[in-house]
Amino acid sequence: MRMPQITDVRAVKGDSAFLIDDGECAILYDTGFAFTGERVAQNVKKVLGDRPLDYIFLTHSHYDHAAGTPYVKRAFPNATVVAGAYAARIFEKPSAKALMRELDAKAAAKSGVFVYEDLIDRLFVERTVEDGDVIDVGKMRFEVLSLPGHTKCSVGYYCRELGLLLSSETLGVFNGKDDVVPSYLVGYEMSLFSIARIEALAPERILLPHLGLIEGETVRFYIKRAKERAVEVAETVKKMLLEGRKTEEIVSWFETTFWRGYVREIYPIDAMRLNTGITVRLLARELLGRE
Repeated sequence: MRMPQITDVRAVKGDSAFLIDDGECAILYDTGFAFTGERVAQNVKKVLGDRPLDYIFLTHSHYDHAAGTPYVKRAFPNATVVAGAYAARIFEKPSAKALMRELDAKAAAKSGVFVYEDLIDRLFVERTVEDGDVIDVGKMRFEVLSLPGHTKCSVGYYCRELGLLLSSETLGVFNGKDDVVPSYLVGYEMSLFSIARIEALAPERILLPHLGLIEGETVRFYIKRAKERAVEVAETVKKMLLEGRKTEEIVSWFETTFWRGYVREIYPIDAMRLNTGITVRLLARELLGRE
């Protein structure tokens, strides 16, 4: 099977939105922010022309991955929105959509956007999937993989014939060169299990949120580094907690270690600090039994 064309259709670097097109069928992998949703939809149209978009594959429920979905659906009403069953349930909660709206508005303001159409209430999933489900998209066949750790609802999509994994942030955020930022927010052991699962699959290509396609030796380096960094960060945080360090000190160490280069471009510092605080509390609970 020939590799499909993969096009970066993001509107800003912090978006996650990539188009997979084999010339017959097309999938949009994540849809980015709400404030960039219209531009992402237009970028997809530029690639496909008069052809339809067949599927929207969502990796998880975070606003920077899923909030653009209603805008893309408006441009491509026949596209089927796919997400894990857990994510679908989250999207049904008014409180979850309210949080997405709040966070999206903050991200928009940082990009100088203060007025945009709000379609977040139209976000819904048309096809819910579970681990092991199979989705046929023309000649492409994708297996659904549950990859919890970043969120409970994180999933990946794997095409064995192409050795292509549409990945999730659970594995970690790759800076594109030499390092991976651990991204576990709901489970450390969950994340290690998910990384090991992908390592066992030995994909030849991985499409990464916020970055794009990596192949061959870069894939193997990324998986190895993701596993190493996940463990190193957990052990370092555990040591610092046992030394009596405060969360703020640990967050500062994490920022100094990881907030550089490409990561600095795609990861707002306030979001990194917030997420790292969540990670510290998670590790305190999971490794030391502290609530």
